[in-house]
Amino acid sequence: MVNNRYEQLKKAELGAVISIVAYIAVSAMKLTVGNLANSEALRADGLNNFTDILASVAVLIGLRIAQKPADEEHRYGHWKAENVASLVTSFIMLLVGLQVLYSSILSVINKKTESPDMTAAIVGIVSAVIMYGVYFFNKRLSEEVKSPGLLAAAKDNRSDAWTSIGTAIAVFAASFNLGWLDSLAAIVVALLILKTAIDIFKDSVFTLSDGFDQEQLDQYNQAIRRIKQIQSVKSIKGRNYGANIYLDVTVTMRPDLTVKESHDIADQIEHLLQEKFQIFETDVHVEPGE
Repeated sequence: MVNNRYEQLKKAELGAVISIVAYIAVSAMKLTVGNLANSEALRADGLNNFTDILASVAVLIGLRIAQKPADEEHRYGHWKAENVASLVTSFIMLLVGLQVLYSSILSVINKKTESPDMTAAIVGIVSAVIMYGVYFFNKRLSEEVKSPGLLAAAKDNRSDAWTSIGTAIAVFAASFNLGWLDSLAAIVVALLILKTAIDIFKDSVFTLSDGFDQEQLDQYNQAIRRIKQIQSVKSIKGRNYGANIYLDVTVTMRPDLTVKESHDIADQIEHLLQEKFQIFETDVHVEPGE
C-alpha cells in the first residue's frame, strides 16, 4: 500500500507541472496585453496568475518531499509535506491579494477611469478556456491519486477561470465609457484571491493541527461495532498525513478471549477499515470488557 501511494504522488506531479506551464503562459499574456490595452483588471488577474505559478511550484515541491520514505526523525513518513505546501500557497496568495486590492483602490481614488482596449476582453476569455481545461484535468487526476495538494491546485485553477470570465465581462462593459468598472473588477479579483487564500489556509491548518471530521469517525465507529466480538468502542481518534488516514482505536472484548483470538479480531478491524474506508494505518488497543 505504501509503494502504491508513492506511485500516486509521482503521478500527481504531472498535474502540478501542467499548472505551472499554463500559468506561465496565461500570466505573461495577461500582463503584456493588460499593459498594452490599459486594463487594470487584466493586470490584476495577471498578477494573480503569477502567484499561482509560485503556488504550483510549492505543490510540486510538496509532492516531491512527500515521496521520501520514513526515517528516524519522521517515523510516519513525510506525507504532510503536501499540507505544508498548501499552507505556503495560502500565504503567497494572501500577500498578493492584499497588494492587488491596495493598488486597485488607489486607482479608484485617483479616478483612473480610462476605458481598456477590447483585446483585453478576448485575452480574458481565452485564459478562462485554458484554465478550465487545466482544472478538469487536475480535478480528475487528484481524485484518482487522492492528493489534497493537487485538489487544492485544481480549485485554484477553477477560481482563476471564473476570475478571467469576470475580467472579460468588466473590460467589455468598460469599453462603453464605463472605465471605472475596470478598476472595480480589479477589486473583485483581489477579493477572490483573498477568499481562496483564506479557504486554503483554513483547510491546511485544520489538517496540520490534527483536526478530523467527526462524521467520518462516527462511520468508522459504527462499522467496528458490527463485528460480533466487539463489546464497545471506547475511543477512536483520526489524523491525516496528506491523503493518508491514521486511526487509533480502543475497543473492549470479553476478558476470557485468548491473546491470539484478540489479536485476530484486531486484525479483522484493520482489514475492515482498510477495505471499506481505505484507511492507511490503524492502531488497535484491546481492553477487557464485562
